[in-house]
Amino acid sequence: MRYHNVVLAGFMGSGKSTVGPLVADQLGFRFVDTDAVIVQEAGRSIPQIFEHEGEAGFREREARICQHVAWEPDTVIATGGGALMNRRTRHAFLAHSMVIWLKVSLAEVERRVGRAQDRPLFRDPVRVRQLFQRRLPVYAGFPFHVETDSRAPQPIAEEIVRLWYSS
Repeated sequence: MRYHNVVLAGFMGSGKSTVGPLVADQLGFRFVDTDAVIVQEAGRSIPQIFEHEGEAGFREREARICQHVAWEPDTVIATGGGALMNRRTRHAFLAHSMVIWLKVSLAEVERRVGRAQDRPLFRDPVRVRQLFQRRLPVYAGFPFHVETDSRAPQPIAEEIVRLWYSS
């Protein structure tokens, strides 16, 4: 199958926003971070969107933006950790995109993210574990997996570029 773009999926802290620009640069593609697009469009930070619109409002914005960028060719797309939990978004990306799960352990997520105040869903450790466990089967269903634990961004990006050229 010839893919139109690359979608980086995975739990918060897996490295999507860090690795994405490196992959885009190496492929000569454009980079889109869907969370950044949401923030720009809303004129508010993600915590502010959660505060004013709730998680449902955020997810509605996220689904609309993701389903739009799914059609953009030659683009590396970093999605929010929960973006592909939406069935329509998931199907839109899987129809046109090389969807890659940036696989990360919960221990590594905690090390990378800590108790970041800019990540509303990360404030409650019990909820984080539940989200992680609930999302794992969806992530595992994606066609490509790249391990990120204890790895620097550049080798991860290089592995993704190799996947792109070999598929």
